[in-house]
Amino acid sequence: MKGNKTESLYGYLFITPQIVGLTIFSIIPIISVFYLSFCQWDAVSDPIFVGVQNYIEEIKDPNFSKAALNTLLYSLIYIPGNIIIALLLAVAIKNIKGKTAYRLCYFLPAVTGSVAMSMIWLWILEPNAGIMNYFLSIFGIEKLNLLGNMATVIPTIGCIAVWYNVGYNVVIYIAGLEGIPGVYYEAAMIDGANPVTRFFKITLPMMSPTIFFTTIMTTIASFKVFDQVFVMTNGGPSKASYMYVLHIYDYGFKQFKMGQSSTAAVIFFVLLLILTIIQNIMSKRWVNYET
Repeated sequence: MKGNKTESLYGYLFITPQIVGLTIFSIIPIISVFYLSFCQWDAVSDPIFVGVQNYIEEIKDPNFSKAALNTLLYSLIYIPGNIIIALLLAVAIKNIKGKTAYRLCYFLPAVTGSVAMSMIWLWILEPNAGIMNYFLSIFGIEKLNLLGNMATVIPTIGCIAVWYNVGYNVVIYIAGLEGIPGVYYEAAMIDGANPVTRFFKITLPMMSPTIFFTTIMTTIASFKVFDQVFVMTNGGPSKASYMYVLHIYDYGFKQFKMGQSSTAAVIFFVLLLILTIIQNIMSKRWVNYET
């Protein structure tokens, strides 16, 4: 009995730093944001409780709907693009020689600083002296301003984000593919199944839990996009790339309306929570767990 108490004491001692850090840097800030969402606060004076006024103003704010729509459009490009391309790449390099080198090449951009990556792409896409337009001019193609055009700015940012982050899902998918028993493929080949049939009848069903996990994580990441947009366009042109987290940032750190910034953050949290719950409910129809 004494030994069990000693082990429990050591266990509590080991987890204490994590609990303290979680409380100070996560739980308390989350509770504070929920409280401040009902207040007017400029980060200097004392918060003034205003009830649901911030929520009413936020819903009426045209920037709210603009940011929400832009974030949705970005997500519709980023989520399927990331998941589909990552899965196809993982399947393609799983059994080839030197797959470690391929995995490193795809994962390398993901560990590069997002600000540095954004600056490099700004240089590449620069309308007057960028590398892309230099090569286009060689073939007599008119210069493009992809980040300065309202119709192309979100697709451009979305495609860059897919290139930048696809490596995470590639590594996860390769791990998932290596966990599929080879006997399934052997039995399918004996029955005469071609590679396409094996992919849809074996790989996809067996990978569905992994795909479900990456779908949730990729969805959350897509809605949280900020630094790339902040560096490359700052929401422009004419707020065509004005994303929701940038909307929260503008309220808090440009207008110093911390109460309304907290309100926008709470709405953002609730929307992501609802979306995640819907994904979990829908997963019962297509996710297959091996028993």
